[in-house]
Amino acid sequence: MRTLVPRLRHRSWVLAVLAGFSVVGLLLAGFVAAPVSSAAADSGCRVDYTVNQWSGGYTAAIKVTNLGPAVTSWRLTWTYGGDQQVTSAWNATASQSGKAVTVTDAGWNGALATGGSADFGVQGTYQSANPTPSDFAVNGVSCGGATAPTDPGTPTTTPPTTPPPSSGCGGAVICTGFEDQSGTTPSGAWQFTAPDCQGTGTVTVDTSVAHSGGKSIRVDGKAGYCNHAFVATTADLSSVGPVYIRMWVRHTTALPAGHVAFVSMPDSSQGGKALRIGGQNGALQWNREIDDATLPAQSPTGVAQSAPLPTGSWQCLRFMVDTSNGHLDTWLGDQQVPGLHQDGVPTADIDQQWLSRTTAPRPTGLRLGWESYGGDDDTLWFDDVAVGSAPIGC
Repeated sequence: MRTLVPRLRHRSWVLAVLAGFSVVGLLLAGFVAAPVSSAAADSGCRVDYTVNQWSGGYTAAIKVTNLGPAVTSWRLTWTYGGDQQVTSAWNATASQSGKAVTVTDAGWNGALATGGSADFGVQGTYQSANPTPSDFAVNGVSCGGATAPTDPGTPTTTPPTTPPPSSGCGGAVICTGFEDQSGTTPSGAWQFTAPDCQGTGTVTVDTSVAHSGGKSIRVDGKAGYCNHAFVATTADLSSVGPVYIRMWVRHTTALPAGHVAFVSMPDSSQGGKALRIGGQNGALQWNREIDDATLPAQSPTGVAQSAPLPTGSWQCLRFMVDTSNGHLDTWLGDQQVPGLHQDGVPTADIDQQWLSRTTAPRPTGLRLGWESYGGDDDTLWFDDVAVGSAPIGC
């Protein structure tokens, strides 16, 4: 049985103000310098480059919008003016040669109809300066030119815009809105469980609050370590890899300063101990039960790279666990949470504690509920839960 002692080591910090936050919107449309086709006259692209930086590091959330004819794939390039070095990317593939950066689509977000857009991001380091680039080009053509982005493979008919990962559950191991639940006690594919010890926390099937349909899972989470209350899937996830999880969750109370968890996954790499998702110091975090490591690190800089969880409304949370290399990713809605992104590249004040263990997680199950290691309780709901080996959108 775990005790409360390890949790008492965590100290609360005030969330640091995100330094160096800037949004650069570059709307560059084609112009008519001589008689040209209507397609060229209407050509152009838009790049929104949103920077979040700290001493020696940064992330950039990037949105590329196609204002020209439809394309089936895209390649965005730019040149850094400082000494920035890209270390990783999400929702795209990035490479760098000198100061020149090339980013290509991830496949599922490659097709862009006229007006269509794709969101992705990069993470990197810098030593002396991190100026925002301005020479963006799509498929080799400057966004400021008079020629539309070109794609030799573009079909003659305009395809529909490919959205982020489909919100459907085709091929998923778990796909449920809990509409098949009868009565107020979880049954069938979902069962109540209280890992370690049980107190007064409860889990019920709710017909008064739902994200879709008419039912959801309600958790009345109580304070104190021995109030674990979860609903667990009976599905075996040990052969799913990588593991992608999508859920809609609605919290009543903001994430507290103390450590809490509302997602718990038995992990065979930890001998059955849990890989957990919850919060601390007011922001989302991952936690590894076997050594109590957190992602991000619970320092002001680390916490500032996470995000609070809004209350009183349904929020889409998505997670990825790469069972081959241990990489993790987390999205709140369609926005990746930088501090909950772990790609194996050490980032100061973010993942040094997490990378102290090199064994990749191997989740075997999924539990949704509440456990608190102090005096924090909450009432929360879960709905439209999906688990599979490919990205599942909101």
